[in-house]
Amino acid sequence: MSKEQLKIHRYHQHEIEQRAALYRERDLIFADWAAGYGVIRHRPQTQVRVYELVDRLHHQGAITDKSVAYRQLQAADRLASAAMWLVVHMTYAENVYRDGRDLAHADFKRDPQGHTGGSLNMVPGYVGYLLINALSGVSRHWLMGQGHCVAAVDSTNLLVGNSLPIHRDNYPLDDAGLSRFVRDFYAYHVGADGRPASPLGSHVNVNTAGASLEGGYLGFAGLHYIHQPLPGERLVAFLSDGAFEEQRGSDWAPRWWRAEDSGLVSPIMIANGRRIDQRTTTSQQGGTDWLREHLILNSFDPIIIDGTDPADFAWVIFEMEQRLEAAGQAVQQGWEQYPVPLPYAIAEAPKGYGFPGQGSNLAHGTPLGQNPRTDAEALRRFNEGARRLWVPDPALAEACQQLCNHEQQRRPHERELGDVTTQVRAQLPPPNWSSDLQPLRSPMDATDETFVGIVQANPQLRPRVGNPDELRSNRMNQTLDLLKHRVTDPEEGMAESIDGKVITALNEEAVVSAALANRHGLNMVVSYEAFAVKMLGAIRQSLIFARHQVEADQPPGWLSVPIVQTSHLWENGKNEQSHQDPTLCEALMSEMSDRSRVLFPADWNSAMAATRALYQSHGQIWSLVQPKSAVPQHLSAEQAESLVKDGAIRLQGTEDSPLQLIAVGSYQLVELKKTSARLQREKIDHSLIYLLEPGRFRQPRDRWEADSLSPEAVRQALFPTTTQQRLLLGHMRPEALLGVLRPLDLGPQHCRALGYLNRGGTLDVEAMLYANRCTWAHCLAAISELTGTALEQLLSDDEIDAVQGRGDPYAIIARPHKTA
Repeated sequence: MSKEQLKIHRYHQHEIEQRAALYRERDLIFADWAAGYGVIRHRPQTQVRVYELVDRLHHQGAITDKSVAYRQLQAADRLASAAMWLVVHMTYAENVYRDGRDLAHADFKRDPQGHTGGSLNMVPGYVGYLLINALSGVSRHWLMGQGHCVAAVDSTNLLVGNSLPIHRDNYPLDDAGLSRFVRDFYAYHVGADGRPASPLGSHVNVNTAGASLEGGYLGFAGLHYIHQPLPGERLVAFLSDGAFEEQRGSDWAPRWWRAEDSGLVSPIMIANGRRIDQRTTTSQQGGTDWLREHLILNSFDPIIIDGTDPADFAWVIFEMEQRLEAAGQAVQQGWEQYPVPLPYAIAEAPKGYGFPGQGSNLAHGTPLGQNPRTDAEALRRFNEGARRLWVPDPALAEACQQLCNHEQQRRPHERELGDVTTQVRAQLPPPNWSSDLQPLRSPMDATDETFVGIVQANPQLRPRVGNPDELRSNRMNQTLDLLKHRVTDPEEGMAESIDGKVITALNEEAVVSAALANRHGLNMVVSYEAFAVKMLGAIRQSLIFARHQVEADQPPGWLSVPIVQTSHLWENGKNEQSHQDPTLCEALMSEMSDRSRVLFPADWNSAMAATRALYQSHGQIWSLVQPKSAVPQHLSAEQAESLVKDGAIRLQGTEDSPLQLIAVGSYQLVELKKTSARLQREKIDHSLIYLLEPGRFRQPRDRWEADSLSPEAVRQALFPTTTQQRLLLGHMRPEALLGVLRPLDLGPQHCRALGYLNRGGTLDVEAMLYANRCTWAHCLAAISELTGTALEQLLSDDEIDAVQGRGDPYAIIARPHKTA
């Protein structure tokens, strides 16, 4: 800052101080609040902001009595102080005493745990969120990127009476209840069912009132928030400065916001300047000044606030909403154009403000350094710090009463605004099944056509398509033409629009989050299979939260989200082996199958049936791994619907056939049909099964997964115990497939699995199959070993040479088509 800039800054500060003093002189109740409480201090700038906020709300009619508003502001100070007091007890204490007495060595945990500094910084933010709701008469949604700071939310909610019943019933607000509360935090106790015994968690979970995101993966909240609220809704997003540098894509938020189909968002970065064991990059680059310039360059409207003061959080939430609403109106009236400057608050605070150790590396976890149970100095510092935060019971009770004005304002409690309230239904148009007259068609064309039909049949559902690749390359032409790329400056003649519904960015985490966050809408994500691996963390976070909702008897109501993995490993030969990767489908088959459904549509009809079925389900991620190339028609409409319903279908043979061929994947089915033709020629009895969804036939790991399996009668009919040999040919690595299908494994002498062997390169489909020993001829070689049939009976000499790697591969595969 230059000398002139510094001089102007000093004049500005002096003017602010004069104005704050004037307001204190004019209003004694305001002055009482302005004096602060405990460690909560109110800077002159915050005082001015709050005075003018209350005045504005009064003029708007949200506040009828300013003195009530100032008592609510005082209440927020007391609630914040008490919540911080409880947070430090959650980390360190085994016993809690409401009378605020000093603790003795025996009152502390043997192994203190907690992200204490971040949680202390989050308390003023969350209390400020509750405060602006009470002042303005509007209940807002919230999410928090720092899921490990859950102690701030759980402690505040418990004290103010905003907890879900499981917390409220387990932890009454007396010494015994609060002691149980702090003991359950990081208790590590397991129940007889193998699940955590404590409803508390080290991260945001389904028992955290109002939660919609775990926040376990740093940075995804920064990708979610802009896509989450519908018009008329308001969302406050607490973001991490550490996550800001870890997860790219949040910089693009202004590109996506539109007043026409987006609610109001208030992103707030908690800028405490430290990662786990060093300063953040923002801090190293120049702190808030550098960050402000960076945000301005990316179309944000940064606002600096005091991150230690709940009143400044309340002010900035209201201020950001007013600015964003005005910006949206300016665009709608033709004065401005998108992207509008997106308000973004930077809440400056030392890590762990309000307790000994603030601002240090230790503040990230256990700020005292030593355990008060065994160390006298740590004991003294804890008691000294806790004493400054303690709030007497009568004052706390009065504060909570002031803030809990939901009935008077006829607004919902914040605990009622999480995922539990989302219930979405979609109407399906009539299907357009393919007939035998159309022998070669792309499954992706079927998905494209079906999705467009469902979008058009449900105009009340906001569509979002996540696209990190090329929609046209992946044959989603109708979808792109209808919904268009969302851009700020459309190019003439291109499928682009200001209000486009296709979120396109070369960042897999960013585009999958656009769909996962749109919980009230209709979503699809389409990606090259190899690229989609980078979505795994975001997908898994949603899967975990949804599964926990089911276990808590709060099943999610959002429409299931498809992750369509195409341009997959068998047909992506021109892009080398880095683009030939089945990792995502393997990983998602390892997740719980009642939430993570992995399907391998084989043709047009099965792709259409799967796409229709997924939009009739809720709270699941459906992975559709399917070709974009035109492939043969294998299934009638009736067979396709039966396949999706049961998870598998017998295409040839009978239950009594001793040899069973099982295909997982479209190209794999083609190879096993060739295999079957040779076996029929040799009059070898066998059956052919197409397995669409392997997870429906696994060994269930709990009762919820057991409920998702195909019915016992179906499993017995398709995979009878009388089968003597099985050959599986899968899209993925054979070990992964066998692991999921353990109940079907007859042992190495009677069962073989073929699949991707990590071989690839610039190869076409046929060459890829050969390189990975997955051709029809390799299948026959495996059958020869399983059944004891002479290989010479099944293959000719040149075919045997090719299978054994010493002859011409093109004896068993088609040569590549050569263009002129």
